[in-house]
Amino acid sequence: MEERTYKVLRGAGAANITLGIVSLVVGVATGVLLIISGAKLLASKKNIMF
Repeated sequence: MEERTYKVLRGAGAANITLGIVSLVVGVATGVLLIISGAKLLASKKNIMF
């Protein structure tokens, strides 16, 4: 009985670590894309005429 509990806890821990790494990578990639997009907008600001 105790061995089964440890296996379940090990699986849950591995899943949490995996999801944490995936969310970290997605967050960094999203941040980089937002910075690039903002830089392009600021660079093209001088070309806008009203």
